[in-house]
Amino acid sequence: MNEALLRSLTPSVLTVLVRRGADFAAAEDAVQDALVEAVRAWPADPPRDAKGWLVTVAWRRFLDATRADTARRRREDRADEEPAPGPVPSADDTLRLYFLCAHPSLTPSSAVALTLRAVGGLTTRQIARAYLVPEATMAQRISRAKRTVSGIRFDQPGDVATVLRVLYLVFNEGYSGDVDLAAEAVRLTRQLAAVIDHPEVAGLLALMLLHHARRASRTGPDGSLVPLAEQDRGRWDTGAIAEGVAILQAALARDQLGEFQAQAAIAALHADAQTAAETDWVQIVEWYDELVRLTDSPVVRLNRAVAVGEADGPRAGLAVLATLDDSLPRHIAVAAYLHERDGDLATAARLYAEAARKAANLAERDHLTRQAARLNAHGHR
Repeated sequence: MNEALLRSLTPSVLTVLVRRGADFAAAEDAVQDALVEAVRAWPADPPRDAKGWLVTVAWRRFLDATRADTARRRREDRADEEPAPGPVPSADDTLRLYFLCAHPSLTPSSAVALTLRAVGGLTTRQIARAYLVPEATMAQRISRAKRTVSGIRFDQPGDVATVLRVLYLVFNEGYSGDVDLAAEAVRLTRQLAAVIDHPEVAGLLALMLLHHARRASRTGPDGSLVPLAEQDRGRWDTGAIAEGVAILQAALARDQLGEFQAQAAIAALHADAQTAAETDWVQIVEWYDELVRLTDSPVVRLNRAVAVGEADGPRAGLAVLATLDDSLPRHIAVAAYLHERDGDLATAARLYAEAARKAANLAERDHLTRQAARLNAHGHR
């Protein structure tokens, strides 16, 4: 059984049913039933038209469920006869499904879960394992999301920016359990880029590829975090970097700059440096200036402070940092780093320890704790 084929067909089959009049929740249930039937039947009798087979079986499952539910008689009347199977435009269907799963009425976590289920074709169990939550909890989250979007009709263009934010959330979940969400996000963004011609879609795909190219070097053998400056650049995926840079250059050439293109440009400058010392921090600061203009994000301003500290010296970075809200996540860690660069090791050690106590995850806490211990040991020599 070709699981990858089933997953790739899931979104277009689901959207065919929605377009024919099925509400999202009922359509998704019917598609899942069809997938189960495919797993049972295809090994012995593989269809010549896999998508057509799935559409036909899923539509029959939907009609059967509709007829069995007396509360849905009106929908059954509208359903009329079963449409004849045949080729259906997949690009528009897939795009509609992306927009549906990223509907603004959904919370970010629900939008991500629904995207993974409906567009990615992952099972509830796989998504639950990726998020390290009980399957029942994830099932409830997905059910609520499906109920929220059921009945929504798309008579206006969807918001591409919302779809991209959801995909970036998926990417940033990284890897846990038996589902590689970073790789899944790259796959889904490739799929989106194939059906919509938009420079920010290309920018996000480039950004993902450039970040993903460094994945093998981000952690040590013991699972500890390895900062960018200390990573073994020989382990970076040069093929992914080359592809990401090419996609980014084509997007930038259209002169419609967006935040994902700007982020990708920063990632490309890091990837282009043979060593950390060769990083073009002056250009990176310029790209952060563009990002601030585009987003006015406090997190972007914090990252810009680090870049200024590298380009113009740690005291310049600390001066920028002093203008920012000190409650920002990582603000204390950035201050510690810049103070260390400035030679104030005692202050840096104290701030690293404080940042460790406030770290969002275990890996980050351990890294910051080690930084504090390293400087404290240096001070006692």
